[in-house]
Amino acid sequence: MSYDRTVRLDADFDTTVTAVRKALADQGFGILTEIDVKATLKAKLGHDMEDYLILGACNPPLAHQALEADRSIGLLLPCNVVVRRDGDRTAVQALDPSTMVTLTGLPALEPVATDAAARLDAALVSLT
Repeated sequence: MSYDRTVRLDADFDTTVTAVRKALADQGFGILTEIDVKATLKAKLGHDMEDYLILGACNPPLAHQALEADRSIGLLLPCNVVVRRDGDRTAVQALDPSTMVTLTGLPALEPVATDAAARLDAALVSLT
């Protein structure tokens, strides 16, 4: 089962991060969390790796709908979006929102997942 939506860009990492933030904001997502995996692994383990950033994106109306359908869905929120170097390109990956429905089996989450997927897809397409 595929659980991601991915685009690969020829842009550098920092330019891509800026573009991803704007693309998500244009679709009603705010960034609640940000994890610089590269910096964290370097600081904690002395490990060097490529640029790798996890953005925790949230669209409040969609999050509210999901939480009304299932209070435990917070385990799958926010929508994680990864920006990472992938060779000489930059990959942008978003968790496929249909994963919520697949994991929970709750039909009430289908409209939320459909709306979130459409918004994330629009954000990803705007980057290309």
